[in-house]
Amino acid sequence: MENKYNHVTPGKVVRIVVLIALLLFLAAPLLWQISLAFKGPKDDMYAAPYLIPVDPTIDNFIQVFNRLPILFYVCNTLIVAALNIGGNIISGCFAGYSLALLRFKGKGLVIGLLFLSMLVPGETILISQFLIIRNLQLQNNLIGVALPGLVSSMNILLFMNAFNAIPREMIEAAEVDGANIWQRFWRICVPQVKGTMALVGIFSFMGSWNDFLWPLIVLTDDSHYTLTLGMSRLQGTFVSDPRVVAAGTIVALIPIMIFFLVFQRYIFNGLEAGSVKE
Repeated sequence: MENKYNHVTPGKVVRIVVLIALLLFLAAPLLWQISLAFKGPKDDMYAAPYLIPVDPTIDNFIQVFNRLPILFYVCNTLIVAALNIGGNIISGCFAGYSLALLRFKGKGLVIGLLFLSMLVPGETILISQFLIIRNLQLQNNLIGVALPGLVSSMNILLFMNAFNAIPREMIEAAEVDGANIWQRFWRICVPQVKGTMALVGIFSFMGSWNDFLWPLIVLTDDSHYTLTLGMSRLQGTFVSDPRVVAAGTIVALIPIMIFFLVFQRYIFNGLEAGSVKE
């Protein structure tokens, strides 16, 4: 019997070639940064590009830790990330449950506004956000950095879709048994959207960890800098070493890569959430 996996068709070859090309295209900047981070003084950075360093060294990473309080910046970033994760999960759960399973006037209008808000570029509302944060006296404060990201239209719609997928018979049975609205929400509905909660938490963490523009606008004191903003101190007006800057970007990337590798299965579980397992 011929093994179907040994039969290679032209279409399969084309797909493999396209996937390899996309992989190289997407991975090339990262590979170049890693190569640059390990290049030593004898490596010519302005010659024809090459990945394998002639004079490999880890001195660039040592300089990053000597110049910057990396652990302090990491702690600041973790505080912002924790606030964003908690805010998005809590607000998404309550708003998504309300839009999916409760009846009230203006429900369609609210959903329409959520979709419209996703079409507005974030850069167009930066000035308004900054004025609000300044009036609340949260400028140069980690709470001011986290506040605009506590609620996301996308996350609310993800939770709404997850709650909509819960069978109505299950909720009606709980209501017949005497469960009030809070009990139906906490005991019946919330356990069914744990995959979406994990997905929203992961995306919130990655977004807050990689954010640079908003902390740059809000923060003025380097004691409150997040990691991505603190890394900008490696590049000065008159002194700049691309190798040290590349090492700094790798240092900032390592925690989020570890986080993604540990929790990547929850991303796919969250994307597939929408049915109740028996």
